[in-house]
Amino acid sequence: MAHPKIYCITNIQSEKLEKLSVNLVGVGKNSFNSNYIKCEGGENINFKEKNYSELTFHYWFWKNKFDSISGEDWIGFCQRRRFWLKSKNEDINKPLEEIILNDIPDEWESYNAVICEPIQLGTKFMKIVKRGWKNLIRDPKILFNLKNSSIKLHFDMHHGFGILDKAIDVLKKEDREEFRNYVNTRTYYNPHIMFISKKDVMEKYFSDVFPWLFECEKIFGLDNLKGYDQTRLYAYLSERYLSFWFKKYSNTLEWPWSIYENYEK
Repeated sequence: MAHPKIYCITNIQSEKLEKLSVNLVGVGKNSFNSNYIKCEGGENINFKEKNYSELTFHYWFWKNKFDSISGEDWIGFCQRRRFWLKSKNEDINKPLEEIILNDIPDEWESYNAVICEPIQLGTKFMKIVKRGWKNLIRDPKILFNLKNSSIKLHFDMHHGFGILDKAIDVLKKEDREEFRNYVNTRTYYNPHIMFISKKDVMEKYFSDVFPWLFECEKIFGLDNLKGYDQTRLYAYLSERYLSFWFKKYSNTLEWPWSIYENYEK
């Protein structure tokens, strides 16, 4: 049976991760041993890691390793605490080694991309008070519908009012209004910048998402992004765009994933 090439991106070295059947990638300022791929040399955006997070490896991989990939390969990404499961019926109380994705499931045969199963959005009251008062003045009914908030409202509350709108303004014309409608009407999205796909899909996605994010940099910069909710702004923007892009441009399948907090060290 064929195996997907999964790259697990982490900012800390972990003996537990080293026991899994994934290709380990170390990003950030910490030191890593020889078990980890480090996106050094070649064309890279390593100095932007605190703002782009795992996208720094995505970019490096795209610019420096893409020629070595076969068009028939399944290539994808996970994170140190978030992993793909091998089927839709796994018991997440079992050890991760028993249920992590190792082989390409038969269900993937008619698809060319896989993204995470979606999460439903909700917005906490205090986020409304601290950051979303402009939205609240415009539409007081928000207070009665916080558990069913749109992607746009959720982004405004967590990452700054109006930022997503300004980012969409510089998105390519073919997607601009369609994506704007998407974030204003959807109450869920596919999280974590995790996907698995064939080479041609990945090439197209990277060719769309990175030029957009670099245009966004001209608006929001790097050094003036402060606090947990804004420092990683470009990762958050790409996370919302990923859901839209893969459903529009690929034949994609939503696939189960799970969080394992004990894979820190």
